[in-house]
Amino acid sequence: MKAILIARVSTEEQKEAGNSLPAQVSRLEKYCKNKNLEIIRIFSFDESAYKDQRNEFDNILDFVIQHQEKVAVCCDKVDRLSRNIFDKRISILYEKALNDEIELHFISDGQIVSSRISAAEKFQFQISLGLAKYYSDAISDNVKRALETKIKKGEWASKAPYGYQNIKVSADRKDIVVDEFEAYIVLKAFELYATGAYSLELLADKLKNEYKADAIYRSYLDKLLNNPFYYGQMLVKGKLYPHKYPPIITKSLFDKVQEVRASFNKKNRYKYKGRPYIYRGLIRCAECGLAITPEKHKGHVYYHCTQYNGKHGAKWLREETLTEQFIKIFKRLQMPKEIAKQIKETLNEVHKHKVEFQEKQFSLLTNEHKDLTKMMDNLYLDKLKGRITESDYDRFYQSLRDQMTNVAVKLEQLQEAEDNYYLTARHLLELTDKAYDLFVGSEVDEKRQLVKFVLSNLRLDGENLVYDAQKPFDLILNSDDCTRWRP
Repeated sequence: MKAILIARVSTEEQKEAGNSLPAQVSRLEKYCKNKNLEIIRIFSFDESAYKDQRNEFDNILDFVIQHQEKVAVCCDKVDRLSRNIFDKRISILYEKALNDEIELHFISDGQIVSSRISAAEKFQFQISLGLAKYYSDAISDNVKRALETKIKKGEWASKAPYGYQNIKVSADRKDIVVDEFEAYIVLKAFELYATGAYSLELLADKLKNEYKADAIYRSYLDKLLNNPFYYGQMLVKGKLYPHKYPPIITKSLFDKVQEVRASFNKKNRYKYKGRPYIYRGLIRCAECGLAITPEKHKGHVYYHCTQYNGKHGAKWLREETLTEQFIKIFKRLQMPKEIAKQIKETLNEVHKHKVEFQEKQFSLLTNEHKDLTKMMDNLYLDKLKGRITESDYDRFYQSLRDQMTNVAVKLEQLQEAEDNYYLTARHLLELTDKAYDLFVGSEVDEKRQLVKFVLSNLRLDGENLVYDAQKPFDLILNSDDCTRWRP
């Protein structure tokens, strides 16, 4: 009789020398030689026998079914064939063996399934399949428990995301640390995208060309900007858990990026979105609300309404004409130097009085965070010792985790308020003073950032640019013709 040999390993068994592919094939070949079986095909592969999708095994099944002669299908053990008693493929082979079309040989188990087997031998085969499934289920349970323990400790069980790196602390212990260069790239990616001035393509190009981030691509950025790991939460099977590693960004910056992503998804896709037009996607028609489209003709860029919803005599404006109007706006942002100086001095004085209050709040929140951490540790010990049920543990853990998240957000907001109250106001004043020079002397990306930072709801009414100013720039632009400034 001719024979087909099947040798299989799966991920958890590859390290076992006695179960390796060469060892299995060697035992099978020796068995066939002793039984005078002619080997016509050897299948040696790495695939889980526990999952429903088994492409390699499907190829073997097709080969056996298409083979006209009766053959002996030889495996080392029953579990080399399958670890799932509900696998329909095994039922097909089993029925073919009972119909005397093939024979199933399991050499290490000392069992042959054929049309001549007794009821006791059939029962033994079913028991072997059941034990194989039990072994896989037990491994699965152990893995789930180990993963659950790591999650409760705030440990990430997979490869570290970009911005972090896996390190080996000792022979049996690994950890994740921040990669300084990659973390800087992650931070810049979030900060730049949060401005709303970059598409994923433009951002990827900027990170590659200016920051030398060669590994960053558009598709990679899409996942990176949506990964909560960077602000301190790891996503496991659709649920968020706090991790123990240093965050790279703040939660507020992450939320800002998600807002920008959502706004981009709502916008229309532009035909020329890849070209570096300064005002692409920033301006709409005041008459019909459609986007103002840029086109290049004879070396000049023109902006116009497509008038898709009906003709209304829309004008075509050269990019230089729009730029002149933007220049006038940014020129108006400059306030008298003595007024700006007085405002800075006042802000500095007010800032001193806020420090004591913020330090007190910071101390209270830090202590609350420590108390919640201790409560979560005690809760986990209660679960291990059986003092509370699994459902009670999940309910209390979720409640404590929500409280810790709220405290962490408050700490973050408090720190940002402390850092930014005076500094942001001072930087805004400096920006108003330098906005004109920045706009005139900057590149396309920087011009777009500045426009979106200062202005909103840009419309083209005939040949005139109409806009709303972002706060607090609206106050300055509305007061640019004042002859007297109040304190």
